[in-house]
Amino acid sequence: MKKLYLSSTDKKMAGVVGGLSEYFDIDSTLLRVIWALVVVFTGIFPGVIVYILAWLVMPTKPKEKHNKQKIAEDDNKSPQD
Repeated sequence: MKKLYLSSTDKKMAGVVGGLSEYFDIDSTLLRVIWALVVVFTGIFPGVIVYILAWLVMPTKPKEKHNKQKIAEDDNKSPQD
């Protein structure tokens, strides 16, 4: 089962959007642009509050799980000829 974690590798501030992009397998830049637009069009305050709450609620990925995931991703990659 997939779990939602703060990203330790793809982060600009706290890793919330990077974690969401890893969980949903979406490009993080696209998700950051969407998040910025939502924040601007909702009057800034609600979007900032949601980001801070997500930062406080989302756990950080344990090192062991991060290493296992990286090894699994490396095993799934095929060598390029």
